[in-house]
Amino acid sequence: MANVLVLAEISGGKVKKTTHSAVTFARKAAALLGGSYSILALGSDVSAVLGELAALGADKVLVAEAPTLEHYLAEHYAPVVAAAAGSFRVLVATASAFGKDLLPRVAARLDAGYAADVTELLSEGTSLRYKRPMFAGNAFGICRIESAVEVVSVRQSAFTAAEPTGSSSPVERLAVPAAGAGASRIEWVNLEQVKNERPELTEARVVVSGGRALKEQFYELLNPFADVLGAAIGASRAACDNGYCAPDLQVGQTGKVVAPALYFAVGISGAIQHLAGMKSSKIIVAINKDGDAPIFQVADYGLVGDLFKVLPELTTKLRALKDA
Repeated sequence: MANVLVLAEISGGKVKKTTHSAVTFARKAAALLGGSYSILALGSDVSAVLGELAALGADKVLVAEAPTLEHYLAEHYAPVVAAAAGSFRVLVATASAFGKDLLPRVAARLDAGYAADVTELLSEGTSLRYKRPMFAGNAFGICRIESAVEVVSVRQSAFTAAEPTGSSSPVERLAVPAAGAGASRIEWVNLEQVKNERPELTEARVVVSGGRALKEQFYELLNPFADVLGAAIGASRAACDNGYCAPDLQVGQTGKVVAPALYFAVGISGAIQHLAGMKSSKIIVAINKDGDAPIFQVADYGLVGDLFKVLPELTTKLRALKDA
């Protein structure tokens, strides 16, 4: 019997939805291993999120609290996570910026193998196999980790968010080990974050993404459309590189991976790098004047037309339906 530990991602006093996707992976892994899963929460005061975490059906919720953990700094978090994870077979977090930054450091401390961006969990006897995309999703590789502890990051779009089970897991407080010498040279200064009333791109149910074809009218056309839908706004790399929108909106292989219930690709041709970040969306709608654009090969619905005419008309009609 072997157990699984989920590393919770907590920001602004709230549990990120990415954590729920990691819990879904942990439930399956624990069932295959014949064990259970627990959740680890770090911070200076995580009392506000314990109820949500305890309702996810874990064997227990482990809590590590210290003033040095108030803000995420890998040098402070890594030794705490490594100390807690040593008794577990698998450590998992979502492949968000948080997970991608922290897990390799933890794996190094544990002398453990690391499988990144896993999209599917397989098994062979008592061994786990991890399926992960390669070459921008054009191929998939299946790997096995042979170290005592297996460290895994999972793609959020590949695992549905776990729902509460109705149970209440016990809470266990952990001693926080002293940070290493490197941590004393690291200081939290501040976080400069763009304030946005829209849903967070990676967690939104509806995403409207624009491409280079929108040019300087990127926000002028997309903002009203996204407002009607209550959607987050994304972009292709070309739109970001040309300065038509903020770089943090990029969806794709080198940007953010999203899997909303509804994804609009407006003026996006559908390069493989962009598809790698959004092709797991439940419903994809493409608007492009080129009927042969690759985006139509993955779209559930397609509209061939001039987006500068189509999008304002669609916005007007949707607003009328909403106000009816």
